[in-house]
Amino acid sequence: MPELPEVESARAVLERYALDRVIADVDDTDTYVCRPHAPGSIRAALSGASLTAALRRGKSMWCTTSAGPVLGIHLGMSGKIVFIASDGDETDGGDYWQRGRARGDHRFTRFSLTFTDGTSLLLVDPRRLGRVRLDPPVERLGPDARTITPAQFRAALARGTVAVKARLLDQEALAGVGNLLADQVLWQAKVNPSRPVDELSRPDLDRLHRALRQAVESAIAEGGVHTLPVVEARRESGTCPRCGTAMRRATVAGRTTWWCPRDQPS
Repeated sequence: MPELPEVESARAVLERYALDRVIADVDDTDTYVCRPHAPGSIRAALSGASLTAALRRGKSMWCTTSAGPVLGIHLGMSGKIVFIASDGDETDGGDYWQRGRARGDHRFTRFSLTFTDGTSLLLVDPRRLGRVRLDPPVERLGPDARTITPAQFRAALARGTVAVKARLLDQEALAGVGNLLADQVLWQAKVNPSRPVDELSRPDLDRLHRALRQAVESAIAEGGVHTLPVVEARRESGTCPRCGTAMRRATVAGRTTWWCPRDQPS
């Protein structure tokens, strides 16, 4: 599913292409994706307005608008943002499914904005698990995983006794880390995913923070979390990209987890 790097790519599309265009029409008729708003509610709130800034914290993104209400867009498990220029050229960001998607293939559009200049913006989501709503409660999210400081990171991870992977996945403690990114960070820092957070030393926490920043920046630069080295090794025949040991699989924090038993001993 989209994690912070994929959501950042979608936010960048919004920022580069969709700001300061006047909204002529809104298709908010998908009552599941646009819940709890009734059809026409988002349209009434945004028609004639423009998007003024594209923001993100963790996996959540939103746009401020000239009309006042904030437009929240969540990609769910398979969503992407598609901007269509007036000449039909398309630019997308978000999940990496169907790379090379044919231009004009909008079968899974769940929400759209049409601008007065003939351009448009779509939320394309095959699984229909994305979400569009006005004034989303982003204040409940923890610090963003891309910009969290070392001190904030230590404070977020050091409290309690849960497994470190569970804490990394807790969006109220640290916003933006999903299952694949968590496995990469723990592997890169040589920390076992089941290790209780109260057993982590200061050097452990500092290594985890550095690994997080490096993994996030690498994934953003390379096109998504699927490009990270440990992701290819998360399979039955997978071996550690660092030492060649067979990877081990278990369930941690309710999620399928892979780690190297040699580099990440329990």
